[in-house]
Parts: sequence; C-alpha cells; structure tokens
Amino acid sequence: MLRRIAVAPLLLLLVMPPPVQAGTPDPWTWPLEDHAIGERFDPPATDYGRGHRGVDLAATAGDAVRAVAAGRVVFAGQVGGIAVVTIDHGRERSTYQPVKARVRVGDAVRAGQVIGTLLGSPSHCAGACLHLGRLVGDDYLDPLELLGGGRFRLIDPAGKPPAPPAGVGGHRLQRPLGGPITSPFGMRVHPITGERKLHDGTDFGVPCGTPVHAAAAGTVVGHSHSKAYGKQVVIRHQPEFKTSYSHLSAQSVSVGDRVTAGQVIGRSGNTGLSTGCHLHFMALKSGKPVNPQDFL
Repeated sequence: MLRRIAVAPLLLLLVMPPPVQAGTPDPWTWPLEDHAIGERFDPPATDYGRGHRGVDLAATAGDAVRAVAAGRVVFAGQVGGIAVVTIDHGRERSTYQPVKARVRVGDAVRAGQVIGTLLGSPSHCAGACLHLGRLVGDDYLDPLELLGGGRFRLIDPAGKPPAPPAGVGGHRLQRPLGGPITSPFGMRVHPITGERKLHDGTDFGVPCGTPVHAAAAGTVVGHSHSKAYGKQVVIRHQPEFKTSYSHLSAQSVSVGDRVTAGQVIGRSGNTGLSTGCHLHFMALKSGKPVNPQDFL
C-alpha cells in the first residue's frame, strides 16, 4: 500500500499535459486601407513615464478603421475625452483611438471588419491619425512586430500596377499641421491686392500659435522675415526638392539644422501679407512651386 502511494504522484506527473506556452501571436492585418506610419513605438522607462505606447498611422478623418485580428470587443467608449475601442484577441488586446465605434462591448469581430470611423480630433498628431496599441496584460508591445513595419499602400492584385508614390525620394509628405484647407494651390484673386495670380501653396486655417511640423526629414536652408511671406522656414529634403512654411508667428529652427519628419519647426501666425492666422505651405521642385496636395 505504501508502495502504491509513493508511485502515484509520479504517475500523475507523467499523465498531466505540459503547461500551455504563450506561442507566437498571429500576424495582424492593417487597420486602415491607406496609411503612412508616423510616430513609432517608444515604451516609457516607468509605468507613468513619458513615451509612446503604440504606433501612429497617418490617415484622413472619416476613414474606416478595421480590426487587426479576430476577437471580441471589450471596450467602446471614452477615456479622458478620447473615443477608444479595445478588442481582446485572447493572448493580446488591440486598442484604437480616436475612433467612433460602430461596434458594442461583447460583439465578436473578424479580422478586417470595420469597427468604427477615425475622428479628426482630439489628435496628438499634426493631422488626423490612428493611434494603434498592443497590450499583453498591462504591458505595451510594439504593434509593428505583428504588422511587419514600414509604409504600405494596399492595392488590387488584379488591377493595374500602381504609379510610384509622389513625394520626396519616393515617399509622400505628412501634413505639417491639422485644420481645414482654406485656399488650395492654383490661380486665384489675391484677397489683399485684388490681383489674379498663382497661389503658390496650400493654406491651412488654424489658430495663431499652432505648432507647425516638418513635412519630411531634411536640412533647414531658409529662415527669413519678408513683407510677402512674413516669418518663413524653408527645408531642403532632396537636392531639387524643398518645402516652405510661411506667415509664422515664431521660428523654432535655424539655417543648417537637421530636422526629422514631424519635428516642430515653428508656430502658425499672421505675419507678412496675410488676412488671418494660417499656414501657407509650399512645395518646390527645382525652385518652382508645385501643388503640395499632390504629395500629401
């Protein structure tokens, strides 16, 4: 009898299944049909420290937001005034903000299913963007590990090959700030002089003092204050391609400075020949103005 008791624990250990391993999570699908990656994952050093707990995907307000994987909605509401959707995928959770939910708590969703629409504000990006988070328990992880990283544009495999993306070095520019377009590139009657002439940039209507961000990485080659453009910053991105930011109230960089995409280079204003607070954003190829909206 004693012999059987001694052997029983050993038999129990032999027949028990091995502990479940976390394994490698399944790949995620992209939550937006058309996007560019903005600020990347930068985990904070402490629980309440500064950092970036996800990845930002530049997009347009009103874009459909899709579930990155199959799961169940566990939150659809507001956190600190920001609309958030959270989906539980079993081992991990994904979060989406700012998103107006089309789903409710408890709904089962499939990968690629539309779960809401992207809101334009509040946004911590220069323009509208989706902040995508990835959580295991209380720990934040890099969503790009499951998305593959890089910048992608989805195309129809049965359709025509897509044209190369316009922009600097084959890459598109990011919007220098949010706000509506109040005057596009093209011929117009100047609101002050009454002269019909080319409006050589795109105007974004924003309050004075709004941070203005570099549309791409480059070197500051212009820092001036003129009667027409007011306070202006010019950035060279490629030998023959520059962007210009005019009517600023403040300039935060100097000639020779290297800047990164999204870096604050000044603040919007009403300096120079201007009728109100806005940013006049220009793109120049070989010194000639071209339509900035072709690159955004």
